Amino acid sequence: MEADHRAGAAALNKTSKPVTDDDHGNDPPCKNRSCFFCVMNEPDPSLRRARIAACFKQIPLDDDPQTVLVLSGLWNVAMAQPDNQEFPSLGLFDCLARLILRGVHDKEWLRRDQNVYVPYYAAHVVGSYVMNKARLAEKAVKSGVVPGLMELMRGKMSWVEQRVAVRALGHLASHDEAFEALFEFEREIVGLAMEIACNCLEVVYDEFISVSRGGRERYHVDLVTRGIGGKETEDTRAEEWASQLQCWSLYLLNCFASKSKGLDVMCKREFLRRLCGMWGGLANRHSSSPGAIGLIRTLCQSKIGRSSIASSRQVIECLCNLSRSSDDCQYTAIDGLLLLLRDPDTRHRVLDMSAAVLADLVELDGGSRGEGKRVGERITRAVLQDYHKFKYGDSKLESERSQRALEETWDLKVARRRRERLMPEEEIGERKAMVGALKREGNESFWCGEIKKAAVAYTRALDLCLLKMRKQRIVIHSNRAQCHLLMRDPEKAISDATRALCLSGAAARPHGKSLWRRSQAYDMRGLGRESLMDCLMFIQVRMGGERPGTPAKNRIPYYATRMLNKQMNATWLFARVPSKQMRRSGTGTGTGTKKKKAATCRSEHQAGKCGVKSDRADDMLMTDEDKLPAHVKINYISRIREFTVPLKSTNSRTILFNRAFVKI
Repeated sequence: MEADHRAGAAALNKTSKPVTDDDHGNDPPCKNRSCFFCVMNEPDPSLRRARIAACFKQIPLDDDPQTVLVLSGLWNVAMAQPDNQEFPSLGLFDCLARLILRGVHDKEWLRRDQNVYVPYYAAHVVGSYVMNKARLAEKAVKSGVVPGLMELMRGKMSWVEQRVAVRALGHLASHDEAFEALFEFEREIVGLAMEIACNCLEVVYDEFISVSRGGRERYHVDLVTRGIGGKETEDTRAEEWASQLQCWSLYLLNCFASKSKGLDVMCKREFLRRLCGMWGGLANRHSSSPGAIGLIRTLCQSKIGRSSIASSRQVIECLCNLSRSSDDCQYTAIDGLLLLLRDPDTRHRVLDMSAAVLADLVELDGGSRGEGKRVGERITRAVLQDYHKFKYGDSKLESERSQRALEETWDLKVARRRRERLMPEEEIGERKAMVGALKREGNESFWCGEIKKAAVAYTRALDLCLLKMRKQRIVIHSNRAQCHLLMRDPEKAISDATRALCLSGAAARPHGKSLWRRSQAYDMRGLGRESLMDCLMFIQVRMGGERPGTPAKNRIPYYATRMLNKQMNATWLFARVPSKQMRRSGTGTGTGTKKKKAATCRSEHQAGKCGVKSDRADDMLMTDEDKLPAHVKINYISRIREFTVPLKSTNSRTILFNRAFVKI
């Protein structure tokens, strides 16, 4: 009988042909005529389909302890072949819908055998099958899966089932054919998704992360780790699941927002404020979910959304910071700002807050990336579309910095182009010579410790630089950013470093030194996410060779590992959760994993030592790393390996340190 079940499980995973008698061994045959695994071995295809359909009708009615094994096998099939319509066409969705509702309402049945796993697997299978095919999504809705998924989303069981329910509802909502079935729950779904997105990290931390290993729900541990690994694996996987729960909640909200549903609920000021801090971390950066910034961009496509977002300075500042970062959401943030600038009702207010930031991006070119093609020209048109009102009319921005940024953008993209087009060759030669002399003067002043004088020399050199002298402009902008770092002016350092990166081609091969300097500047401002992403990109550039033909570095700089370590702790998914509990309890120490992580990094930022230098001095940066004590080297090596994942392509923003040894 056991051999029959093994053979049936193999046939279930293959879902193609029945297993032959050779696979049965010498065990006696199974006597249960309705056994699903035995049905899978039926050699006659038509009879096999009929018996499978009968099994799907009978499974929710029986108390068979093998139900969870059947669902586990179906889960494997759905994950491997989500577009296969064989089982859904035989009544699978009706079976799953009834199992979910039974698990929610029949607590006695749920406690028997391993039935507690059933609702999780059932909801997961639904989500996998409806992910791609609108036809399957429509069939699932007609089979009545929505009420059971709604019960799980309401938290009738736990956050583990809530995660797969939100995932399934998000996939259903992405199809127009199935969205109508969710429309009757519009207000509730939007409200629940907002609540989950805001509170799920605290729930997972309280109910799993902060709980000792022996006190955790056994079935939660089994589902999270699939029975492999210890506490560290459990914590890591739970962190990923918490991030996925938040991301899928935002994806569900995005599906409603894209259809202009529930906007009045989503556009509340408090939710928009909290939305700015929702980041899935490195683990889910490449997921299909648009995330918080994607939801903000979707809201910017509606009138009510633009009005609410434009009135929130915190949201605009978040978009501005991400638009000048190495984050994958950079172009999404830029698109959101441009949508706000195209609306006459929000343009003036947003331009007053973002003109200085967008002025740094007018020469950005995303290269071959679809979302970044000629993005600098799009920014220029959006910023200068009514510049004549500011130049010749009575219109004026409240911020003097923004007003100057408009004038600089006009001069850079319009006036200078006209002047240089008519400039004689003799004057061009003179300018090139003067630029070289001023750059050398700035370098000499810098090395003599006259930082302000060096910054002035670099500014004069940039004023004389021709637009086509891109290489010189990159170096001078980067050097001036270094001066601003030493003068403790992070905003100007970010501005200059961003301009250097735009000129160098930020999407293809960015200027490594400018990345590092911008990472330091964001660290000065306390923006851990932006600093972390620039630091990761800096290390990626350094490890891969900054320019074509230059050799790759074979080690990660010590100063970069310090920054990486610091920002990893600052942006840890649960970093803010323990602080709330500490305020409630009045204690001064964290608990659980947070205490371990927080104790690892106590590095203070010293701008004069961590890479603050002129363009040609990078190789002399920091102290002699080989003199570090052995235990310090081991600590940093282990921490870097803990927080790194493999790099799948040269365009990926995630850094890979998959080398056998990391020299520090």
